[in-house]
Amino acid sequence: QVQLVESGGGLVQAGGSLRLSCAASGRSFTGYTMGWFRQGPGKEREFVSAISWSGSNTAYADSVKDRFSISRDNAKNTVYLQMNSLKPEDTAVYYCAVGLTVIAPMQSFLRYDYWGQGTQVTVSS
Repeated sequence: QVQLVESGGGLVQAGGSLRLSCAASGRSFTGYTMGWFRQGPGKEREFVSAISWSGSNTAYADSVKDRFSISRDNAKNTVYLQMNSLKPEDTAVYYCAVGLTVIAPMQSFLRYDYWGQGTQVTVSS
């Protein structure tokens, strides 16, 4: 049974930092893309960032580029999202996702096969 467990969310003041982690288990994730999406209050779920298996390819939403950084540790089946210079508009539930298909782009929901339960990030002004 595949499980994705996110951690690291919380309450932080604007300008602060948080580091999210997502540990995957239950099968081999060799070749899988790992990504982060978020859903803010009253908003649809949106792409945040993703990283290929090798780490050589990464993608970021324009809204987080230059503030967020994604990385992964394949030995631990874990993906990280370092979030700096947080803004109130970054407030959302952040979801981890993993997927094998390469048909869809990294920014697309269609690329991902498994999803975590989410971790809340709240940025106060």
